[in-house]
Parts: sequence; structure tokens; C-alpha cells
Amino acid sequence: MKYIITGKNINVTEGLKSAIESKLDKLDRYFNKETEVVVTLSVEKERQTMEVTIPVKGSIIRAEQTSSDMYGTLDLVVDVIESQIKKYKTKLKDKHQAGGVFTNEFLDSEYEEEEEVKIVKTKRFGIKPMDPIEACYEMELLGHDFFVFLNSETDDVCVVYKRKGNTYGLIEPELD
Repeated sequence: MKYIITGKNINVTEGLKSAIESKLDKLDRYFNKETEVVVTLSVEKERQTMEVTIPVKGSIIRAEQTSSDMYGTLDLVVDVIESQIKKYKTKLKDKHQAGGVFTNEFLDSEYEEEEEVKIVKTKRFGIKPMDPIEACYEMELLGHDFFVFLNSETDDVCVVYKRKGNTYGLIEPELD
């Protein structure tokens, strides 16, 4: 695999770089040699974050983890990536698609069935028209991480959500 390792507010030392490459080399058995792996490291106060992105045919496999130690974060990221790879393989097998960046040995091997997605609870609630700023205030009052509302400016059902750094995001529908 080909690695692109960058750092934000951190100097990526050769030791850290080699540790990342050796840990991620465990994933070699899943991917072709030309597969590109993008690793972004960032440090903010005592939080050390690692984001690994692997583009695959029609999708991406991505993991982002944060801890107080970059080497511990690396272990967490590798676990998440392996889990996502197995889920993606199940998706490929179910849809009988070509694997793209995956090795044939990996695709031909037996795979474990993932548990079926089950919806165990349904909530219904009235949606009143409001602007996105008002929706953010409402979300904060409820103590939630996201809030569904009817946008009074566009008459669309939208979602506001909390982002890192005390900021908010807005999801608006886009009809094809």
C-alpha cells in the first residue's frame, strides 16, 4: 500500500511514521499494492486524533479516533478499519460486485454474516417551521446532538447537528 501521512500541529517523526506504516501493513492482505492510504494526524491540547481514509470502488473506508496517546489512537483506528473492511466485503458479496482495490484472496475467503439492522423503536413528533438558527437553539435546549426541523426559509425538512469545536452543521435535502 502507498501511504500519505500528514500532520496538523504535530511533527510527524520517522519513528511515528514507521509505527503507522507497520501497523497499517496488517491491512496489506486486504488490498492491492497500489491502494492509497491517507493518514492525517492532529494534536489539539491533550487530544491526539488520527484519521485514516482508504478510497475503494464507489466508496471510502474511513476511521477517526482520538485519545491522549497517538500510538493508542493508532490501535483503535486499525480495529475500526478492519471492521469496516469486513462490512464492505459483505456488501460486495451481497451485491455481487467486483472488488476493485481488494485482493482476490480476501474476496474469495469466507466471511462472517453481520447482524441484520433492526429498528427497535420509532418516534413520531410534530415538526414546526423554524429557521436553522432557531433549530440550533432548540437542539441545545433538548441536549441532543442533532435536530430535525421544517426549514421556514425553504419549506424542506432539514437537520442541524453539532460539530467539533462548538460549531453546527446543516443538512439540506437535494432532490435528484
